[in-house]
Amino acid sequence: MDLFSRSWTALREAVAELSDEDFARPSGCTGWLVRDLVCHLVIDAQDVLITLVTPAEGEPTRDAVTYWDIAETLPTGDDPLDALTVRLAAAYGEPWLLKFHLDDVGSAAGRAAELADPGLRVGTRDQVLTTGDYLSAYVLEWTLHHLDLVAHLQDAAEPPVEGLARSREMLEQIAGSAFPASFSDKDALLVGTGRRAPTDAENTELGELAAKLPLVLG
Repeated sequence: MDLFSRSWTALREAVAELSDEDFARPSGCTGWLVRDLVCHLVIDAQDVLITLVTPAEGEPTRDAVTYWDIAETLPTGDDPLDALTVRLAAAYGEPWLLKFHLDDVGSAAGRAAELADPGLRVGTRDQVLTTGDYLSAYVLEWTLHHLDLVAHLQDAAEPPVEGLARSREMLEQIAGSAFPASFSDKDALLVGTGRRAPTDAENTELGELAAKLPLVLG
């Protein structure tokens, strides 16, 4: 729960520090500018709020690691939902409106997470999770999107080191194999999710794990 809050706060603070010009720069998400990614974060925050007030009965069907589905192909930006996000982002017009909306909804999502009972069962995507597992899964979401946000921005603050470490751990559990110790947490996440291609040397170090990559989380 604490790591969710630290990761989410750091990501929102990074958005708050963006200049208007930064919103028109590319992000680490294929086909999205920074403004599109920030719009996606607004939608993510809404999802968190909705899920936290959607109690579920029955035993959990997913946990923080199995929450993620693995797609077969990398995103191209042509998916209808991705395209809708681009249109929504453009509709804001001014960057400060996006900043305001993310601060407003994002702060509410952060407070709701702090007040949530980690043992409560909630429903989302036709699955049942404990609140604790759901929020833990979002540490990976926030960390990856923080990396996406700053991918082409010089001097921008990167995700908290503890969020990077936990996200790497979850990605390794999803992969069923550890990344080489020579990989930094950031590089393991970028290469592991297909956000950048491995170098020839990295590919050699990955060994059999290379055949499982990239892990396209959805």
